[in-house]
Amino acid sequence: MKIKDYPNDLAYDEMIAPGNKARTHAEPFLSFLKKTSAKRLNQLQFAANKAQLAMGMTFNVYHDSQGIEKILHLDIIPRIIPQDEWRIVENGLKQRIRALNMFLQDIYNEKKILKDNIVPEDLILGSKDYLSACEGFTPPRGVWCHITGTDLVRDRDGDFYIQEDNLRCPSGVSYKLESREIVKRAFPDLYNRMGVMPVSDYSAKLLSMLQSLSRKSRPVVGVLTPGIYNSAYYEHTYLALQMGVELVTGEDMLVRNKKVYMRTTDGLEQIDVIYRRIDDTFLDPLVFNPDSMLGVPGLFEAYLAGNVAIANAPGTGVADDKAVYAYVPDIIRYYLSEEPILKNVPTWLCRREKDRKHVLENIHELVVKETNSAGGYGMLIGPKSGPEEHEIFRDLIQKNPENYIAQPMLSLSTVPTLTPSGIEPRHVDLRPYVLYGEELDVIPGALTRVALKKGSIVVNSSQGGGSKDTWVLY
Repeated sequence: MKIKDYPNDLAYDEMIAPGNKARTHAEPFLSFLKKTSAKRLNQLQFAANKAQLAMGMTFNVYHDSQGIEKILHLDIIPRIIPQDEWRIVENGLKQRIRALNMFLQDIYNEKKILKDNIVPEDLILGSKDYLSACEGFTPPRGVWCHITGTDLVRDRDGDFYIQEDNLRCPSGVSYKLESREIVKRAFPDLYNRMGVMPVSDYSAKLLSMLQSLSRKSRPVVGVLTPGIYNSAYYEHTYLALQMGVELVTGEDMLVRNKKVYMRTTDGLEQIDVIYRRIDDTFLDPLVFNPDSMLGVPGLFEAYLAGNVAIANAPGTGVADDKAVYAYVPDIIRYYLSEEPILKNVPTWLCRREKDRKHVLENIHELVVKETNSAGGYGMLIGPKSGPEEHEIFRDLIQKNPENYIAQPMLSLSTVPTLTPSGIEPRHVDLRPYVLYGEELDVIPGALTRVALKKGSIVVNSSQGGGSKDTWVLY
């Protein structure tokens, strides 16, 4: 499809303005697309697909009957973000994560925000993600959320909105890093001419941040993985290799005298910092889930004793609950005395009677989500569902209102995407990654997830979505 025929009346398109005029920052790339044949673009896409296979860039889909290992499709056309727009994202994320970290420190210690009725006490203390075992504890440097992958979207107005806070074990950064290498090789001249900010130092920054959590001058760091059947196992191995640290499972470690050791061919070696990629309740069967085979008995005691640091800190999950999300603007105002830089998507909490009544009456117009689900599961997209599905969710909400929120259906922004029919708009979201150690560092790039199905707004890889490289310009 020629660019002049590009249909961009569905949403805010990030590269092509109304009237099929290139947005200023995207002009060089769109000029290239206009001069490049469909055959050549398809050749570049084919080469990218082969590169992904060679790199083993796979993820697991547990419910897929055709086989669980999949390639995350990388669309060859990058998303391009100018520096002025990126600064808004960067400053907004720093503000938000700083406030959420203060919130976590508070709710596990003095609980001032709960006593002042800014956030309902029962919402926090009654959450399954609130870990009472963490009460009275302050992690190293007072930082709880060391690695954050916040999801953002843009509506028709072109503004960025926070869609979700991911403070537990955010995944996807390895795909961002590998995608950059593939796309940079496809368009080397454009990449250099347009002035794209690099992301190749992420692994070094991640390692430096993890090492900063230990009092030792040369701490031993390990990546704790659930194992080969986890959906993000490729990423666990990739990051461990890039950082030059050990990839360990629970079976590889043991605790003696409140210190954590890993088994090596030379005997036991103490491990000082754990980048954990397993959920809180599987970390230690003596404290949390007694049936866990993934964690290490005694790990939490060693953690509380200060003999090992864990990133992200256990207990962070309570702050990225979708119901708590609705209170984050108030959390920012409470701790920082600032107005939020990045807006929330308007949210109705079904736990509130007035909100619940609105949701039940207007469910056909809303997106309904479970407060503790991820990956596109447990969700109803009202405008794209039928009366039967509406009734099912009405019943679910009435039976367990605390478990649901609702939001308007945004018209996610689009980016030109190579499809079998040519270049067409596809909806995208944005997941930047933020490291928090001695300071907050927003990596100048992101995982862009793209809904490959025409008209779809579900970008999750487990639901058929793909990805794009994200070029942030100097």
